Order: sequence, then structure tokens, then C-alpha cells
Amino acid sequence: MTPEYCLRSLLMLILAVFSANASNWLYLAKLSSVGSISEEETCEKLKGLIQRQVQMCKRNLEVMDSVRRGAQLAIEECQYQFRNRRWNCSTLDTLPVFGKVVTQGTREAGFVYAISSAGVAFAVTRACSSGELDKCGCDRTVHGVSPQGFQWSGCSDNIAYGVAFSQSFVDVRERSKGAASSRALMNLHNNEAGRKAIMSHMRVECKCHGVSGSCEVKTCWKAMPPFRKVGNVLKEKFDGATEVEQKKVGSAKVLVPKNSQFKPHTDEDLVYLDSSPDFCDHDLKNGVLGTAGRQCNKTSKAIDGCELMCCGRGFHTEEVEIVERCSCKFHWCCYVKCKQCHKVVEMHTCR
Repeated sequence: MTPEYCLRSLLMLILAVFSANASNWLYLAKLSSVGSISEEETCEKLKGLIQRQVQMCKRNLEVMDSVRRGAQLAIEECQYQFRNRRWNCSTLDTLPVFGKVVTQGTREAGFVYAISSAGVAFAVTRACSSGELDKCGCDRTVHGVSPQGFQWSGCSDNIAYGVAFSQSFVDVRERSKGAASSRALMNLHNNEAGRKAIMSHMRVECKCHGVSGSCEVKTCWKAMPPFRKVGNVLKEKFDGATEVEQKKVGSAKVLVPKNSQFKPHTDEDLVYLDSSPDFCDHDLKNGVLGTAGRQCNKTSKAIDGCELMCCGRGFHTEEVEIVERCSCKFHWCCYVKCKQCHKVVEMHTCR
């Protein structure tokens, strides 16, 4: 084994680790607020940022609170989408936020990268439209009369600015060293797929103007979908993600389906390199928390059912008392008054 070969192998390993930890900026979600960042020196103290992200922070101080909100949005949506699965998007107080699960090239890591880049694009775009940022506002390219005959007006969401900022901030770790490794290519692809989940589902919202609510004149604007819709789209992409491998086509390195019988993935699909663990048992080495103690559904045959969630280990059953609202009545005008009812239910948790 030559020294040149060893050096090349070491560099590839460093690049792989470098790319695998590209989601460290998500630690911003752990901060209560970064709205107090008014000086460039504060950016140096933000945990999880690489130097080029620190530099972006210094140049875009007013945008950093939107980045933090985007990280929080991403984590909350991930936990909602995976709430009934063995891996439920649990976070840690260390780096990386999702533990070692995201350091492997699994489909779970692919989803995390996609929803995170989408979260930043969404939050920054929303801040532009609400007038929070001096650098951007509504999308002024949408104006005039549409082919359908309505008038473009109001504040169209400036998704182009949000996507551009997300690309600059989220993708910087891979792009700063060149997208040479297969993991870097995977991360960049899934980042873009996350942003496309917003762009492909932009919608037209309208308001009617006229006497007694008639629609003599209709003004419309372009709006982002709710972030829950983005999460739903990416969860579907996760379920149908394509396993890929790196291949050299001409002078370029690209990702192609590992199984040649599968059709090529599109820019909106999620891709992954490595098979996922079963997430059944506690395995700190691989960042898996296991399913012991997780609540399960005794009657379900799906992944949230006790048989699958508990990986065949069985489950405990106990009776617990819950308090819920009941006998609600509407009182004129205008409030609803409810009683509190105590109810005993069975709760099942994995052994």
C-alpha cells in the first residue's frame, strides 16, 4: 500500500466525516432566541457553525433569528412525521442534534437534511413577507394581469430569496470543500429536494372585491404551502427514497440508483447510501435510543402497533387516569365552557 494511496484514503475519510456533520448548525434550534445578536462577535459564539457560516452570520445578523426558527420548524416537523415510528426524531443536547443517526448515509439522514434546508427557506421567506428583514420584501416580479384574468396584487411570498439564502447557508459545508464524496453529493441532493418541496407546491391565494362581497375584481398573490404540507410531501419521498451509489459519468461524479432496474430518481426525490438500522435496541455507538419505554398501540398492525414498535419484546400495560374536556357548551356571546372529566384508560409501553 503506497503512501499516496493512504493519504488519498485519509482525505476521503475526512471529507466523509466533514459532510456527515453538515447538520450541526441545527443546534441553533436549542437557543431560546438569537434575536439579541446585534454584534458580529456574537456569531463566533454560536455552537455548530463552521467558519463560513459564521461569516454569513456576521454579514446577515438580522436573518439569523429566521435561521433559528427554520431549525426549530424542521425539528418539530420531523418529530411530528416520525412520531409513530421506531426512530422518532429524538434530539440531544450535543452535536449533532439528532445524534449519530445523521452521520450515516441512511434515508433518515436524508429526511433530516431535506426538512432542515426547507425549514430555513420557509422561515426566511416568511420573514421577508412579514417585513422583518431590510434585505428583502414581497416578490415584486409577480404583478400585472394573469392569463386567467385576475390582478396580481398583495404580497407574494419571495421564495426565490428564501431558497437562495438556504442554499448559501445550509449547503456551504459541502460546497466549501467541493462535492467530491458520495455523502456530500447525497446531502446536496436532499437539501435541494427539501427546497423543491416548497417551490413545487406554491399556491395562488385570492381575495374578491365588489359590492356585497361580489367578485367583480379579484386580486391574487403567490403563497407558500403550510409547512405541514412540506413535511407530508417529504415524508412520502422518504417512504419511496432511492438507494444510490456514486458513479463517474465523463468527468463528473454523480449518484445513480444502486439497482439498475430502478428508474432514475428526480430532483424532488430523496436518496440514501446506507441501509438503516432497525432502531430496536439501545445502541449509543450508532446513536440509536431503542424503543424500550415507547408508547404503542395495542390494536394497530402498523409500525405504531405494539408488535412492530416493540420489536417482538412484548409490552407493559397499565391503567392511567387522564383528564379531558367534556360536556362543552357554547355561551352567547362568545365563548365555550367545558367541564373536566376524569377517565381511566389503558396505556401500553414497550418492554
